[in-house]
Amino acid sequence: MLLALVAAAAYGSADFLGGIAARRAALLAVALATQAVGMFVIVMLLAFHHEHFSAVSLEWGALAGVAGATGIALLYHALAIGRMGVISPITALLAATVPVVFGIVSGERPTPLVDGGLVLAAVAIVAISASFEQTGEREIATAGLREAILAGIAFGAFFTLLGMARESGPLIALLGSRLASVALLASIVMATRTSMRMHGAFWIVVLGGALDMGANLLYLLAARIDGLAISAVLTSLYPASTVLLAGIVLRERLSRIQWAGVICALVAVAMIAAR
Repeated sequence: MLLALVAAAAYGSADFLGGIAARRAALLAVALATQAVGMFVIVMLLAFHHEHFSAVSLEWGALAGVAGATGIALLYHALAIGRMGVISPITALLAATVPVVFGIVSGERPTPLVDGGLVLAAVAIVAISASFEQTGEREIATAGLREAILAGIAFGAFFTLLGMARESGPLIALLGSRLASVALLASIVMATRTSMRMHGAFWIVVLGGALDMGANLLYLLAARIDGLAISAVLTSLYPASTVLLAGIVLRERLSRIQWAGVICALVAVAMIAAR
């Protein structure tokens, strides 16, 4: 269980660092750099730990990488323009919901616990996205909310596609995902002539990319040791570290209803992941 908890902390910290970097440098540059760092880490690991090559794992990983790159770009944009304490929980609960929906479409039947989690997730989204203007009127439209929702859907697709290769070759699948995401983001950066200058965010990007890949590896190890269900539940609580860091470092303050929404989101993610 410890590995899953460390993975959750690493995921949340990586998101926080990515959001900070996206406020200093070009969004696409940050997304590309973090994915490239992750690819370097996985290549080094494969050099020291040989894994049987699996074309199927590589293909599923590549498809997941396209979805992952889209999610990363949207998430960093949302974190750069919105409040991290709002963005991260919404993204997380949607990322947990998409695989459930896929399972239902594929013929699975969710448990009452998952049904309750989906209902609680809807409540959490409304509560977290509630902002109060000086007029006192409630507005369900916080900055970055749309991007957070789309990022959550993209990450849900990433986890669903990557899960297709979990038995045949996890490291090869992660390599495939990074190769695809780096290729996609690099082509967009070149096409848009985006500057790759980090403007003082270089080491933030390096640390964020390393933490993200480290979290992926820790999750895979946790799933093998403790089982997929327990590991998924614990890892899905990663927004807690993002919210905590945003409160400590950025002094973000949420309203009471938003804090209630954050708590509901964390509980909902755990309930959904426990399927």
